[in-house]
Amino acid sequence: MPNFYDEMYSTSETVRPHYHQFADWMARQPSELLDRKRAEAELIFQRVGITFAVYGDNAGKERVIPFDIIPRVIHAAEWARLQAGLVQRVAALNRFLHDVYHGQDILMAGIIPREQVLNNAQYRPAMQGVDVPAAIYAHIAGVDIVRAGEGEFYVLEDNLRVPSGVSYMLENRKMMMRLFPELFVRNRVAPVDHYPDLLLDNLRTVAPQGIDDPTVVVLTPGMHNSAYFEHAFLAQQMGVALAHGQDLYVADDTVYMRTTRGPKRVDVIYRRIDDDYLDPRAFRAESTLGVPGLLDVVRAGRVGLANAIGTGVADDKSIYPFVPDMIEFYLGEKPILNNVPTYQCRRKEDLAYTLAHLPELVVKEVHGAGGYGMLVGPASTRAEIEAFRLRLLANPSGYIAQPTLALSACPTYVEAGVAPRHIDLRPFVLSGKTVSMVPGGLTRVALREGSLVVNSSQGGGTKDTWILEN
Repeated sequence: MPNFYDEMYSTSETVRPHYHQFADWMARQPSELLDRKRAEAELIFQRVGITFAVYGDNAGKERVIPFDIIPRVIHAAEWARLQAGLVQRVAALNRFLHDVYHGQDILMAGIIPREQVLNNAQYRPAMQGVDVPAAIYAHIAGVDIVRAGEGEFYVLEDNLRVPSGVSYMLENRKMMMRLFPELFVRNRVAPVDHYPDLLLDNLRTVAPQGIDDPTVVVLTPGMHNSAYFEHAFLAQQMGVALAHGQDLYVADDTVYMRTTRGPKRVDVIYRRIDDDYLDPRAFRAESTLGVPGLLDVVRAGRVGLANAIGTGVADDKSIYPFVPDMIEFYLGEKPILNNVPTYQCRRKEDLAYTLAHLPELVVKEVHGAGGYGMLVGPASTRAEIEAFRLRLLANPSGYIAQPTLALSACPTYVEAGVAPRHIDLRPFVLSGKTVSMVPGGLTRVALREGSLVVNSSQGGGTKDTWILEN
């Protein structure tokens, strides 16, 4: 048996119980049919425009995210534990965000070093003392989960700024139902198609007090953004306007949208733009993507923003090691989901260990995202490791290190046939007056044999995620 957890097989010939129905079906499908179905999926995704920019690609072109026709299946009991852990974790992160922008109790208690928060590039002093609706900062959270060892789930990272990928989760399900409707007769797969309704309900709770029928918009940086398809998709699915920065303006402490019928007040903005570009008067003056004066309206409580400005301080990789402590501090509970063991290179002893074990570790920039700015030691050349060593020595506090996990693998339909490929999972947690989730998430798959990098921006693919109902 391989040295990683196989999602479908407990031994080389024994299928796990929750995969039985699918495995029986799969064994009866001719490879020619599966080839045709895979080609059909790619053609449809291309026509619909489900693309993603692959950074570093010299061609500079967008391409279809590879879609795998073999689903990732999770049984109901496992999902129940995952969901409980996710709800617990996001609740603590929201409590942390409210605290660091108000009383700062966790800093005074010495649980997290004060300078790591207040000097963090993602901390926004302009939000200090600002009350946000229901004290919720991260209304939409995408938490990356991996399975390793004997099958234990770990949280790899928290995405609280502008988490993406939910549109691919929804489109993957639509594609599977179109290609293989018989599978959904044979398997009781929990639905995910109500996510846009949950999202809109959640966004409406962000509206200023006294607004009973809020106007919601999705704020996009534009069509050149790698996730623009998702921005347009979610706006269309929710039945709300997709707005660019120049479509909105501020007057009398209120945000308005320019429409063919004249100005229309905006009450809630689901922003898909990073903090730095949201308001050129408050942050980057050169930004043409945001809305001048927006921060003042937020501070006055006259527009709701999801996610709130300043959420990035909670998902920075230098703060990640402290999330279990947050859960105990704010909730008085033991974490349901564990972190991956993490070395903080700002600490002398952790840096020494990391430098001595670079060929074995994954080293990440604390502000990095999308799989960039990182070293995967076992997959790197000696020259790459030595070059990264110099970067690490020049700025130790800018990095964390983690052991290279043997990520679980799922059978995947690749050019050579069906073969195991490593995967992760990004479920989406919606926080408002209540916390809600759809059963599932975006399963990302590293398509290159042996690769552990699943990010779509670096050539990874995606799978439909099935949660089997009892």
